[in-house]
This record gives sequence, C-alpha cells and structure tokens, in this order.
Amino acid sequence: MSSRPDLKVDDEVGFIRFYRSISSSSDNDNNNETIRVFDRGDWYSAHGAEAEFIARTVYKTTSVIRNLGRSDTGGLPSVTMSVTVFRNFLREALFRLNRRVEIWGSASGRGGQWKLIKQASPGNLQDVEEELGSVGGLNIEAGAPIILAVKISAKAGEARSVGVCFADASVRELGVSEFLDNDVYSNLESLVIQLGVKECLVQMDAGRKDVELGKVRNIMDSCGIAVSERQSGDFGVRDIEQDLTRLLRDERSAGTLPQTELKLAMGSAAALIKYLGVMTDPSNFGQYRLYQHDLSQFMKLDSSALRALNLMPGPRDGSKSMSLFGLLNHCKTPVGSRLLAQWLKQPLMDKDEIEKRQQLVESFVMDTELRQTMQEEHLRSIPDLYRLAKRFQRKQATLEDVVRVYQVAIRLPGFVASLENVMDEQYQTPLEAEYTSKLRSHSDNLAKLEEMVETTVDLDALENHEFIIKPEFDESLRIIRKKLDKLRHDMDSEHRRVGRDLDQEVDKKLFLENHRVHGWCFRLTRNEAGCIRNKREYQECSTQKNGVYFTTSTMQALRREHDQLSSNYNRTQTGLVSEVVGVAASYCPVLEQLAGVLAHLDVIVSFAHCAVHAPTPYVRPRIHPRGTGNTILKEARHPCMEMQDDISFITNDVSLIRDESSFLIITGPNMGGKSTYIRQIGVIALMAQTGCFVPCSEAELTIFDCILARVGASDSQLKGVSTFMAEMLETSNILKSATSESLIIIDELGRGTSTYDGFGLAWAISEHIVTEIRCFGLFATHFHELTALADRYPKSAKNLHVVAFIGDGTGDEESKDSKRDQVTLLYRVEPGICDQSFGIHVAELVRFPEKVVNMARQKADELEDFTSSGAQGQESNMTLDKYSQEEVEEGSALLKDMLLKWKEAIEAPGKDLTVEEKRQIMRDLVNSDPKLQANKVFQGIKAL
Repeated sequence: MSSRPDLKVDDEVGFIRFYRSISSSSDNDNNNETIRVFDRGDWYSAHGAEAEFIARTVYKTTSVIRNLGRSDTGGLPSVTMSVTVFRNFLREALFRLNRRVEIWGSASGRGGQWKLIKQASPGNLQDVEEELGSVGGLNIEAGAPIILAVKISAKAGEARSVGVCFADASVRELGVSEFLDNDVYSNLESLVIQLGVKECLVQMDAGRKDVELGKVRNIMDSCGIAVSERQSGDFGVRDIEQDLTRLLRDERSAGTLPQTELKLAMGSAAALIKYLGVMTDPSNFGQYRLYQHDLSQFMKLDSSALRALNLMPGPRDGSKSMSLFGLLNHCKTPVGSRLLAQWLKQPLMDKDEIEKRQQLVESFVMDTELRQTMQEEHLRSIPDLYRLAKRFQRKQATLEDVVRVYQVAIRLPGFVASLENVMDEQYQTPLEAEYTSKLRSHSDNLAKLEEMVETTVDLDALENHEFIIKPEFDESLRIIRKKLDKLRHDMDSEHRRVGRDLDQEVDKKLFLENHRVHGWCFRLTRNEAGCIRNKREYQECSTQKNGVYFTTSTMQALRREHDQLSSNYNRTQTGLVSEVVGVAASYCPVLEQLAGVLAHLDVIVSFAHCAVHAPTPYVRPRIHPRGTGNTILKEARHPCMEMQDDISFITNDVSLIRDESSFLIITGPNMGGKSTYIRQIGVIALMAQTGCFVPCSEAELTIFDCILARVGASDSQLKGVSTFMAEMLETSNILKSATSESLIIIDELGRGTSTYDGFGLAWAISEHIVTEIRCFGLFATHFHELTALADRYPKSAKNLHVVAFIGDGTGDEESKDSKRDQVTLLYRVEPGICDQSFGIHVAELVRFPEKVVNMARQKADELEDFTSSGAQGQESNMTLDKYSQEEVEEGSALLKDMLLKWKEAIEAPGKDLTVEEKRQIMRDLVNSDPKLQANKVFQGIKAL
C-alpha cells in the first residue's frame, strides 16, 4: 500500500465551515449511505463520520485519523488516501458495501470553490469507470452494473401490481416490465435475480410505515442490492413520453409504442432517467432502445436458491471452483464473463432454445482443435467492446481506442476461417447460423475502418506504445518526424558510446528505454550497475527491480529536445486525430452487435471447455418438453464438490418420476451427504437449462419453471429476525410461489423450534407439497417420523437414506462395545429409511466427556419412541386415525395413571432395584389392571 499523504489544507477554517454546511443539508435529505471524498490533486481526503468509516474500512485502525483545525474549537476528524488506496476503497464501497460515493473537486486542487464533480452508486459507475480501472469496475463479481427502479400499486385484498424499469448504464437500453405479484413479491425477487440488479430505486418512505415498501426493501436486502430512496415526484409520468421520444432511436413518437401503456413501468422509467442524468447529456438523444422483459421466458430463482446452489462467488470463497460461476467461467473476454453471469441467473424455459445451445456446445466438445484455437488464439485478444463503444459515445475515445477497434477488426477473418474449417455438417450448420455468417458480416462492415486506420495511423510506432498519425499524412508532421528520427539516431549513437565506455554489451546488459517518469534514459541490470559508481559523467535516476536507470548530460539534452518535438507532433496531429476518432465512433452500433456475438461464442466455448476438462467429462442431457417427462440422472456428481482437492466424489443416481417418486425424503447422519445430494440435483437442473452439459454418465430432465430452496437459514438479530422466523419466511415464499412444474429443495426444516412443532410443520409442509402443489421436491431431514409419508402417499413420496456403517470392522462383540465411536460415512444414497440417529456417535468422535456421552445415550433410549415401519417391510398398526377420540383419551388416562404408580413404586426410599426388577413391577401393574388390558389403544401399543 502506498504511504499515506500528509494532511495539508490551505484554508482550514473555510473548508471546515463549507464541509459542515453540506453535511447538514445532506443529513436533512436522509442520505446516510453516501460517502463524500475530496479530490486534492494527487491525493484524496475524507472528513467527519466518513473519515472514521474509511479509517475502519480501509486502514483497519482509527490511529490514522488527524484533526483539521484547532481541537479546542471542535476540530474536524480527517483521513487522507493516496490514489491507489482511494481506488481500492472505491471498489470496496461500491461493490462490497453497497454505498454511494460523491467526489468533490476544486479548480486549484488544494482548496477554493468546491463542487460535486462525480458521483457513483453500485448501479451507476459511469463517472468513475477510469478510477475503477479494467478489473475493479468492469468485471467485478462478473456482473454488469444493472440499476432498477420499482413502483408498486397495492390495494387491500387484491394482487399487487409491480412496474419496473432497468438499465445497464454502460449500454444504451432501457428494459421495462409490469406484472402482478403475491404478498411476498416472489416475482419481483425472481426478476432482480434474473437481471443481476446491483441497485434499486424506490419511492421515499420517510416514516418507514409503508408495509409494501418494507417488503420490497427486505427483498433487496436479502439479495444484497443497494436501495436508493427517491422523491415520489420522480416517479411521475407527466414528461416521460416527451423524454423517451428524444432518447429512443425509433423515430416514431414514444406515445405510439406499446410499452408506454405500462403506466407503473413508465413511472419507474421516469425516476431512472432522472437518477442517471440521461437527459443532461445530448449525446444520448436518439441512441436508446426500449424493450419489454418477459419474466416467464426464464426459470425463476429465489435468493435462497441462489445461495443454496452456490451460483455466484461469495466473499469468503477460497478457490474459484467453489461457485458455479467460478467453475464454468473459462471465458477469455470481459463481455463473455458478464454474459455467463447473466445466463446462470436466466436459465431457459424453451426446449428448442436449450437444444440450440447444446448443439453449439457439442460442436466445440467434439472438435478439440477448434475449441483450443478459439480460446488461445482468437478470444484471448478481444477487449471489452461494450466499454470501448461507450468511450466513443461519450467522446472520451483516443487514437489508442481506434487502434484497439482496428486490432479486433483484423482478427475477425481468423475467427471466420476457423469456423469454416468445421467439416461435419451436423455442427457446421448451427455454427454458420449463430456465428460464422454474423462475424463475416461484421468483418465486411468494419473493412472501411481498417482501411482508414492503415492509411492514417503509424502502425509501426505501436511497438514503442506510441499512438500517432502517419507523418506522410501531413507536411508539418513529416518535418517533425524527420527531426525526431535524427534525434533517435543520435540517441542510438550515444547508447553505443556509453556501452563502449562502460564495457557493457548493448541491448543485453545496457538498454536504451523510454521510462514513463524519466523519459529516454539508460538501464543497467543490477548486477552490472557497479560500473557507473563514482563516475561523474553518469547520473543515476532510480533503482528498480529490473535494474538501475541512469543518464548522461548528452542524453538529457537529446531527451529534452525529443520531448519538445513529441509535444509539437501531438499538438499538430490533434485535429487529424479528432477526425479519425469521429469516423471510428460511427461504428459503435457494429461494435455493440459484434460484442454480443463474441460474448455468446465465448460462453459456449467455456461450457465446452468445462465439459471436457472435468475429472469425469460431462454429458449432454436429454431435455423433455415442459410439463412432460421425468428427471433421471445416472452417476450424478456435484460439479463444484468434485473439483475440490483430495476429494474422490461418490456418484449417486437420481429418479424424480411423475406419479411414482416426485417427492424424495432423504434421511441419514450429519455429514453423510444429504445436503450435497439434494443441492447437486438443483445445480444439474440449472446447468441443463442454461444449455450446459452436466456431470452425469446419462441424464434426462424435465424443464422446471423455478427452483425454490430452504437451506441453512441464519438469523438476523439486528433486523429482529430469528433463525426460525427466517426459516418460516423462506418456506412461506416457497408455498406461495411454487407450481406443479417447480423443483423444491428443503434441507432440515423445523430445527429452529421444539421437536414436536418442528415435526408438525415439516409434515404439514411436505403433505401440502405432495397433495396440493404436486411438484418435484427433495426433503433432507432428521425427523425419521417423516418417512411415514411414503406409506400414506406411495405414488408420490419415496424414502432414501445416506448409508453409514458403525463399528470397528471386527466381529468381536466386546470390541464393538468398546469402540462404538467408529462411524464410517459411505456418501451413498440408497432406497429405504435410515433407522437410527448418529448424533451421539458424532459427539464421541469429537471427544465429548464419557459421562456426558453416557447420559446422552440414556436419555435418547428413554425418548426413542419411533420404529420405522418401512425398515421392517410392514405397515405400522400404530396409527391413531383408526381409534375414536373417546378411546384415545381413555387409553391415555389409563396409561398415565399406571406410569405414575410405577414411578412411585420404583422410587420408594431404600429400594435399589435392577433394570429387570423395574420391568417386572411394570408387568405386574399392567396385568392387575383389567381396564387397561381391555383398552384398544393399549392393545395397539402392545402389538408393536
């Protein structure tokens, strides 16, 4: 990390007064989430509460805080940042902490009249793209910065109407959607996940009393989306038609477009357009496209499913293969990585579209040379074309950007040639339709641009990383170039002279380089640097890792003259550069279309790469039309789990068959593989519907309309939500959102409350899914009683268990008793019920005190009242449904009376009874009570 700059402010009193004035006004605007930073030229400062926040976030200590002004008069806590530290902080604030950032600047850089020069938020990075750099802003978390505005209309007793407008500020498109939703807004949640939203605009709710807005806020919070409050007036539609008419490419009046009939969505569009400041930049006029997003064309995912399936990388993920995105992302371009993130959140629902992608993936799986050529030779060299087009649109492009477009254009024939070499017609036809013909067309469209660059730009100068107009193109440039060439010749002569004087081999140990700070100078390797010590002729510039930089008085004079001539050259060519950049800017629509084609190609090739390089190659799944077919997977694996070091993954088959085994109940020990089994089915289903191959030996799948999950709910005490409450909220969402074509994944429901309540809820929820929703479901549980559901609904529910073996492996009974802690988890899933719990064995494994373990075992024996009928292969007689309420009440009272007498008898003072004696007393009490003997309920218990 760079050293921290000193806090030096010219007019401390004036600045403190100014800072407090803008702080008080922003506090009134309820803008606590905004962090204000002041640009002071080559360093930055922050003050007040923001200084403390930055000190804790960036420096991890408050010792870096300094007071501005006199402390006796209430100084202003302040902190400084170097440019590098500021850029790291900017990424942290926008992408990890979901904060908004304001950058203030002044004309002098050190003080004077301060004004807001840039502002950024998680969904609007336009102003700070340069500061974020090529990694931080453009590809972090592999998502485009989508910002969404939402407007809702909710009337008591009616469905909620939701209107949204969204945009990626780097692409000139506005998407709108309007739909009905339920009281938990599950459709809105699915939409923000599908789009990968980073920031959401909502109407201001000053009193925080609007229940519906509160629900929207909770959804955004659970999805990690920043919420920005806007005035209600921003959502008015009075000027929206006029604004859209000016913004859209379509020459018709916006009022004639069907999307403008969506009044709620138009209100959201108005708020979004104002927030992004789109109308203040005339270069946007006539450049935007408006389209309608159809929520139903993609599989729906809730935020719990996103976490359960490890779809996107988390902050604590160590290796990239810990998330599905990280595993599948072998894309070579930034646009490809962003499209992959979008595809994973938007699995397809159309069988034909899925199979079209599968066919493309297969063509690269089968042709190794084509796949490797695309990745290593072609795609690797493609820059971020969307961002490049944006620079041209915003008139920020330079000659270097023109050259980058040129370098893409001249590579397109290579793409086309590689694709045309595919001989197999089975693959050539889809490749031609999706890529070859489009790339050929774009290559033709860019031919004139290539010609212009080759005519005007000095491509030979690129070797020295110089971007200049050819000197032959202009007489003034030619004269300056001639002088520069002579200077370069003189520099080479000086280079050789110094080499002879120092007895160092030129271009092997002594180098002539154009250093970014020192300009043209010499460099010696560090081992040879001793030869210039104590020689007055040579002046050292700096010592760096790659050697020692030095110069001579002759070289300094040549460098100064070279810098002067280079500056003249740049001034002279400015007008010509503007013309060239202006012509290149007219190709922006072609660049954006080309970016889409290459991103698609990049993701498909990445899918093929993963399919081939997995520990066991993936296979192409067979897809059934929606609403038909079953999901049958042979030797299925979890794609992320099998990539972890030192893991030999145990494969398992999966059969989700309609009217036979659509609801699977999985029992077994902790750490036995239940969670992995149910999650891998969800991951495989999602992979299949994105068009990817899947980790199985054979696979056929039906199309799911959504994947809903309830796994590992954690509490959120600061928001007043307990573990159990979070669990119930997620489950409520599932029950309200699921259809007969959904896939539900439930892991350990009901653990957050008492055993009886938990089991009651687990049973009722499972029964509702089986009988009412009638969708595919997977339920991993420790409630062994739940397995009785398979007896009641044999055509839907089916019991599975993960296999575990207990014992030391010997046949010696005494040895088995002494080594009861030997639990071997086989991670194999088989039909049937796991008829015992393993919690006490796990306690033994982690060396609980023996006394505690023995007490636990004794209590477990006392409480154990369930014997699985499925394990014995016969139906249990103990179903209370067959007895009348009077018989049950009478039996319970008689049993209770007998047990109280038995307790009194065995706990009498002075008695030290053995277990067998206690049992004999119970038998005597039962035999001496004819009423108890005659009770039908008691007879049923005795039959067990």
